[in-house]
Amino acid sequence: MSAPTLASSAEDAAALEAAEARHARTAGELAGRVALLTTAAGCDPRAAEKLRTGLVAFCERELLPHAAAEEAALYPVARTMPDARLLMVSLAAEHRCIAGLVDAVRAAASPADAVAHARALQVFFEEHTAKENGLVLPLLAMAPGVCLATLLDDLHDRLTPPAPAGAGRPAHDTQNDGTHPRTKDGTR
Repeated sequence: MSAPTLASSAEDAAALEAAEARHARTAGELAGRVALLTTAAGCDPRAAEKLRTGLVAFCERELLPHAAAEEAALYPVARTMPDARLLMVSLAAEHRCIAGLVDAVRAAASPADAVAHARALQVFFEEHTAKENGLVLPLLAMAPGVCLATLLDDLHDRLTPPAPAGAGRPAHDTQNDGTHPRTKDGTR
């Protein structure tokens, strides 16, 4: 049984749970990639190099854009709350640390160095998302006058590449996969 979700609306409770689930999926994929790199580093340097390259690409495709979208969509609203201002400054600084760790994995001189930096990235990311899940998202979900679902939709929109001119919305964007809740009128 999961812990109760505190939110000002059912829509925000669902949005909070979906955001936590997305963080968990991302952390799980990161952990899996780090585990594969760790295993390969000890026995197959060529495989380790391919896995390191894949890990960096994953971070550039998933972690770093998500961090930038959080800073653009969620953090400014949370910064307006006096009790959260310093937390938000700290979490933004943590995003820079995550980017630095991704750079360290990219520039690692050996498979062992890549593993060390990747493991540091994994632990740091897990701690960072625990703060977002346990502090920031509930704060926004409970705040009067703030719609977390709308903020998360904005975050998602920042991650979705624009459709080519004349094309409709991408097929994956027309369905609700649970990570981007729709508003009461069915829009996102």
